[in-house]
Amino acid sequence: KTHTMQGSGRGDMRGITPRAVELILSKISELKNSQWDYTLQASFLEIYNEQIRDLLDPSNVEARPDIKKGSGWTTKDCSAAKLMIRRGADGNMEVTGLSRHQIDADDHMAGIAQLEDLMAVAQKARSTARTNMNAQSSRSHTIFTLYLKGVNLDSKTTLRGTLHLVDLAGSERLDRSGAAKDSKLLRETQAINKSLSCLADVFTALGNKSSHTPFRNSKLTFFLQDCLGGEGKALMFVNLSPTMASVQETLCSLRFASQVNQVELGKASRQVTFVRGGR
Repeated sequence: KTHTMQGSGRGDMRGITPRAVELILSKISELKNSQWDYTLQASFLEIYNEQIRDLLDPSNVEARPDIKKGSGWTTKDCSAAKLMIRRGADGNMEVTGLSRHQIDADDHMAGIAQLEDLMAVAQKARSTARTNMNAQSSRSHTIFTLYLKGVNLDSKTTLRGTLHLVDLAGSERLDRSGAAKDSKLLRETQAINKSLSCLADVFTALGNKSSHTPFRNSKLTFFLQDCLGGEGKALMFVNLSPTMASVQETLCSLRFASQVNQVELGKASRQVTFVRGGR
């Protein structure tokens, strides 16, 4: 899943994240002739044991002597205290205290280089560990967010948009991963499986058009509710293993995909404002 989202290099093995940003930068270049001026910012967070971590916060890297080993967060890291999910003044969900980093929207190559640097920093800071099933198992969900703002220099019309690219940690069976023998891995597995179950509950409620959707049951669904609640569009990739040993996980994933495929979010809304007297 991580390879699908991030990939490697600048060739055909690029992942969804760099390809998406490349496409956006190309469209921005085309719109310059129509008097549109765009600015881009990016953030990168992980949800580890239901705690939000800023993967691009330099203090997090300094607080993690184990970062090269790829293990979990240390007790020295206390940055999560300032990171809270809330609805911002613009009506959108946001994480207070989460760092945002500029992506050059005028120079395509410079923008891609900045993105690659951010992805490299985030990858080193992400919580991973070795299990019986994966030499480098993701122990958290990560969310790369691109914030777009476009201003028409003639009409002063302002457009805003947000793109979330999510790399979900995979559900685990304790008997296969070996996590039951390690208290830290066990806690991580339980947190991952619980949040994925909450995500499934949200899709069930949306598919049934229930009067209540349980977005607040996990940090993952609470933060992504604007994408899943009718304000935006969502696309999910489901990764399957080709091995017979993983047939039960494959069937579970396919059932989940079928469930998600029944959900209709409706038409996405546009965020448009008009500014008087200049930018």
